[in-house]
Amino acid sequence: RTGCVVLHCPALRGLAALRPRHLRSVLLADHLAQLLRAQGVAVRLVPALTEERSWDVLRQLRICWPSSSGGSSLADAASALKAALGRCPCAAACEEGPGTTEGVIFKVHLKSFVEQQGLVGYDPNLDVLLVTEGILWSLAELQEAVLQCPVSDPYSTPCLLLPKCQSSCCRIIHVVNCEEDFQQQQLDVLWRILDPGAHTALQTHLVCGPVKVTNPSSPIGADQYFQLRRRQMYEASVIKYGELAQDEAWTEVIDILTVAAIRFEMLSTAHRSQITLDLENNSISTKGTKSGAFVMYNCARLATLFDTFQRAVERGTYPPLPPVSELNFSCLREEGEWLLLFNYLLPFPEVLQQATLLSPPSKGIRINANTETVCKFLIQLSMDFSSYYNRVHVLGEPFPHLFDQMFARLQLLGAVRDVFHSALATLHLPPLNQI
Repeated sequence: RTGCVVLHCPALRGLAALRPRHLRSVLLADHLAQLLRAQGVAVRLVPALTEERSWDVLRQLRICWPSSSGGSSLADAASALKAALGRCPCAAACEEGPGTTEGVIFKVHLKSFVEQQGLVGYDPNLDVLLVTEGILWSLAELQEAVLQCPVSDPYSTPCLLLPKCQSSCCRIIHVVNCEEDFQQQQLDVLWRILDPGAHTALQTHLVCGPVKVTNPSSPIGADQYFQLRRRQMYEASVIKYGELAQDEAWTEVIDILTVAAIRFEMLSTAHRSQITLDLENNSISTKGTKSGAFVMYNCARLATLFDTFQRAVERGTYPPLPPVSELNFSCLREEGEWLLLFNYLLPFPEVLQQATLLSPPSKGIRINANTETVCKFLIQLSMDFSSYYNRVHVLGEPFPHLFDQMFARLQLLGAVRDVFHSALATLHLPPLNQI
């Protein structure tokens, strides 16, 4: 095992409704968790979802996030933090009375602590934090997640994906949108004050740029955003596929295409850059080569190719695909075939590793991630595969002297299909078998 990461997404805590800007950080955390797990890193997600809220939009977007199991451990941990706060020299208890903000139990002087500790990278406006029971509960949940992280063998290899991180450590990454950044810095410093351990010193912040929504008639929620994109995807599919797309069997296909469209819309841009969502014009298309729908379309083309081949084998048109050791790859002479091999199949493991490299600056608390890498890789792969597939007739005439080349091409495209599936899995997108 190569270490443990706690991914903390404050957007899922205490909001009346998720907005697209919150959804961006949630999708990024979900994707990063999948990428890290694929590289052998243990990941815990915080906060746990509570039952009192409706999380339909997360389920619709195939976001896998843990739910709260209740229990008294968090309450005990929050009480312990409250007691620690009472002994803290930079904290002052607040008694309820005129002029006191409701729910505030302590005032903590963050600025003096930051200066004493020589901490860099924090907002200079950090000053006094009004601490509530809810804030302590949030820190208690983070503490519990750290305690539940598996302890690695101290003699194992240090984690290459997390610079300055030993294999036995647990690193905390706060994944926030830019509007939550200041508030999360406050909690970061408070946690360092109350629990000056090695794990709190490893806190870093992955900050997402703003999400600008053009021409909104009113503030739009994440659920409305999903439903709008789903309706647009349905209409675009009807235009392209006619009555077929109105069949009930297409309901799941439309849902998957919608999830793909939203995930690529949110994740194919570098996390620190602004995203602009045009929700008034129909910006969803099944034809655009930069879209998630285009990627899923090409994934489905591969599924159709192998399904067609298998049915032809069952009819006796072709013999079964021989073992790899019996194939003659010297038959692959198309430039597009070698492009697929050298640009996508061979570099794919490196692409996944690059996507999980979390590079901290020389000083400060913000880190950068390459979470747009997988989406860009899939888009480019889809473009080059589509170009090759439109030009080359893979399943040729059933003549024995043509089988060597056909089998070599099928083996190559089978590997391309596996890369599609593995990359899509990091986005919680299942492969499409029809479109």
